[in-house]
Amino acid sequence: MAFSPAEIEQRRALAPRPEFPPELPICARREEIAKAISSHQVVIVCGETGSGKTTQLPKICLGLGRGIEGLIGHTQPRRIAARATAARVAHELKAELGGAVGYKIRFTDRVGPRSYIKIMTDGILLAETQGDRELRQYDTLIIDEAHERSLNIDFLLGYVKQLLPRRTDLKLVITSATIDAERFSKHFDGAPVIEVSGRLYPVEVRYHPVESEDEDYDLNEAISDAADELARQGEGDVLVFLPGEREIREAAEALRKHHPPHTEILPLFARLSAEEQERVFKPHGGRRIVLATNVAETSLTVPGIRYVVDTGLARVKRYSYR
Repeated sequence: MAFSPAEIEQRRALAPRPEFPPELPICARREEIAKAISSHQVVIVCGETGSGKTTQLPKICLGLGRGIEGLIGHTQPRRIAARATAARVAHELKAELGGAVGYKIRFTDRVGPRSYIKIMTDGILLAETQGDRELRQYDTLIIDEAHERSLNIDFLLGYVKQLLPRRTDLKLVITSATIDAERFSKHFDGAPVIEVSGRLYPVEVRYHPVESEDEDYDLNEAISDAADELARQGEGDVLVFLPGEREIREAAEALRKHHPPHTEILPLFARLSAEEQERVFKPHGGRRIVLATNVAETSLTVPGIRYVVDTGLARVKRYSYR
């Protein structure tokens, strides 16, 4: 995607002017991050969940004049997070999704000629290296959630490292949890690390073992009992963490039988249609119980949540070298 000089001037004139919500912790470090990106080819931003790094970093790059001669590419580990992030960034830029902000995931491509920011899964970017060896359609790359260290992310980090000397115009921003930031910095020859705090709220932890004199008492009944207890506490939505789609469907069925009709039960996992996933982010009346995999732990922020029920179970991929 090479733009002519006339197209570049037109893109510069029509580029959205980003605004930054002051309540997000990353916005307090915005100038420092922008200065680091201007001065260095690689920057590592490490921040906790809720710091705002996923939605604000592409806007900071756009504010620096990136995304004009090539796209700002922004990777997410999961399709559901890529779509939700694109929708949020488009909303904050007061732009139409598929216009200034587009996204590309498997089977869906909503990136247009007027796009400045392209949000995609890391697998999509890796596949693009086959046809665009030097990733010429991008002038900036943001690799988000790099601490997850999936094979896709590790391949991308290795590929981009050897590409950077040939693409001196390319900027790379890596986001990571605090624990791995120094390792990423070392891999990229001492790239600067900027730490951003997360938004922390007081949390009361209650432990309820899944135990009962009734032999048929199972996890779904324990979730229903927890939801009952929280309903008595007061208003607010409930987020329940479960390991996978099958467990979410079973828990949803149990909760629908157990709870009154005005309680909305919403599943959230990768294989749901875009319309069903969008329901979680839309305003609503009454009480809502969201049943999600660990995608809602770091990659997404579900609005309105006041209570969390954590079953302590997650399905985690592991790479075995044997």
